[in-house]
Amino acid sequence: MKEENNGASKNKWSRIFRKKWFFPAVYLTIAALLLTVVVWYQNVDNQVQDGAQDNQEQSEDYTPNPADQDAETVVGQQEIVEMPVENPDKAEIVTKFYDYNADEKDQESALVLYNNRYYQSTGIDIAQADGETFDVMASLSGSVTNVKEDPLLGNVVELTHENEVTTYYASLGEISVKAGDEVKQGDVLGTAGKNLFGKDSGTHVHFELRKDGKEVNPEAFFNQPVSSLDKALSENAEDDSKATEESGATSESDSTTDESGVTDESDATDESSDATDDSNTTDDSEATDESDATSDENAEEPSGSEEDSGQTQDEETDASNENSVNESSESSASSASA
Repeated sequence: MKEENNGASKNKWSRIFRKKWFFPAVYLTIAALLLTVVVWYQNVDNQVQDGAQDNQEQSEDYTPNPADQDAETVVGQQEIVEMPVENPDKAEIVTKFYDYNADEKDQESALVLYNNRYYQSTGIDIAQADGETFDVMASLSGSVTNVKEDPLLGNVVELTHENEVTTYYASLGEISVKAGDEVKQGDVLGTAGKNLFGKDSGTHVHFELRKDGKEVNPEAFFNQPVSSLDKALSENAEDDSKATEESGATSESDSTTDESGVTDESDATDESSDATDDSNTTDDSEATDESDATSDENAEEPSGSEEDSGQTQDEETDASNENSVNESSESSASSASA
């Protein structure tokens, strides 16, 4: 049976192989498979090349920024301006920084009375609510540049920091550092005390924050990075320049107004002088006319007097003639009577 089955299967495959369409069908199937493999490979190769070109273009277009690598480091190195006390929650600001842009209440609290005179505070006075002494800490890391005892301000410690920043601590009781020391942020500089200039504040520390030698409001920069000082000063410089330009424009307008006023006055003066000249000329002409009329009258008066004198002489001559005639007639009559 097995042999018959094997013979039948062989005969079946033999009949299939003998078919005319068998080998062409096999060739077409193999060709289709090969073509499919080739097309798939080309697509994969093109995708890989496109990805490589995109990466290359991105790498060519990318311009490295030198600050990118150091940005995190710089931000990490910047210190935050801290209040120079160990526990800020227990501290209070008893005297504020005098700010010209602040309201009237804050400006009044920024005035220091000494020797019957008010002075504008260039820093802040910090004290505790219970009035007890406390440790004064370094607001920023830096170096101690000056330690002195002032008769009015008490013991004074001055620190210099990077980027032209200076911190100033006055009214200290005890001092724990000396000039030339390097201190870290939070190191103890001394203890709060009293002084003559700020005696109304009791036990306190007078703290000043300066940038490029100019005092700024410390209260506005607490818990802010040191770089915020640069931005604030640049904004203040712009405001000052704008104010200067506005004041200059105002001065120019005032000067222009004054010049126009002067011009108007000069024009009025010229007009008045012209009017005066005209009136003087008119008066002179009138005076001249009057003098001419007077001279004419004076000239006419002599001629009239001459005529009168002529008439008088004629009358006198006629009278004398009449007298002579009368005399001659009388003489004739007397001779006749004789």
